Amino acid sequence: MQVEPALSSEDFAKYPFLKKASKQIEELQFTIGTLSSEEPVFDRAQERVEKAILEVNTGEAVRDRRAEISSFAAALILVIATKNSWIKKRYALAVAKTTHGQLLGESKGKISAIARDFDWDICEGSVGKDFRIGFNFYLKNAAHMHGSEWKLVNQIMDKGMVYLNKDKVVRLLQEEVKDRVEKRLDVSEIKNLPEEITLIAEALLRLAQEIMGQEIEEMPRVVVQAAFPPCINALYSDAAQAHHLSHIGRFTLTSFLVNIGMTPEGLNDMFKTFSDYNERLTRYQIEHIAGERGSGTKYICPQCSVLQTHSVCRNRDELCHRIYHPLQYYKRKQKTMSKVE
Repeated sequence: MQVEPALSSEDFAKYPFLKKASKQIEELQFTIGTLSSEEPVFDRAQERVEKAILEVNTGEAVRDRRAEISSFAAALILVIATKNSWIKKRYALAVAKTTHGQLLGESKGKISAIARDFDWDICEGSVGKDFRIGFNFYLKNAAHMHGSEWKLVNQIMDKGMVYLNKDKVVRLLQEEVKDRVEKRLDVSEIKNLPEEITLIAEALLRLAQEIMGQEIEEMPRVVVQAAFPPCINALYSDAAQAHHLSHIGRFTLTSFLVNIGMTPEGLNDMFKTFSDYNERLTRYQIEHIAGERGSGTKYICPQCSVLQTHSVCRNRDELCHRIYHPLQYYKRKQKTMSKVE
């Protein structure tokens, strides 16, 4: 039996979301108050979040392991300081995707050690497979995957263990990492932040708004349902038939329709058919997304990568493979339709 390697300080710098890495951060006595004064940490933390917003990764690690591991904690603070759910989701996804690429280059023993940090039941495999994992861990994370290759009936399974190769185990671990980082970011606000951190958070928020809104400019004013992307058509159909929509499904549909010109009143009428309809709550949520309440920010629907992660992406067509946002799809499809006419 292969001996599982112990995780080192180098591993903790590489995978700072691990439980033992958190203990190392505590030992470094890193605090919010010292964040802006520790330039290497502060700069790397900014880079982490900026890269996440722009490229959905966390950038190149610095050689100083102390700065690298501390910058992960600092980046969490910066993300929370933005008070923006899109940035939180984006950063968690970026950490997970970066981790996915790193894990593909790790040994099976190292992957097992990291999987155990998430309390996985994982062992060395057989029958031509690298690993075997408890089916409950498989089901939990494979629920987000599409394609017949992820269906449990298409896996080799014996005595409650699913046999998988390295690439699939690493993909499942990506989901675990994303969920863990999202939970660490599930904080409404951090009080008494230094002014420098608040200013950086505001700059990050502006950067995110540019990315979220870059496809909104010059959006066609006439609502054309025939130009809806497949995911929106599926959500719209579910809504019309009063089928249950997940929280992100409702947010995606509502924010998409708001941004192509549907009125909050029209949206409220659409949701009236839902069995759990609450007029006061529904109206408030729609008006909040439309920017008519709260901060006045008009929310943009999530981009395709986020919808894929949350299993909202459905019935992809040829155009889907060339775009990255539902509003971009709508704009291009409507232009194509106008040329045909």
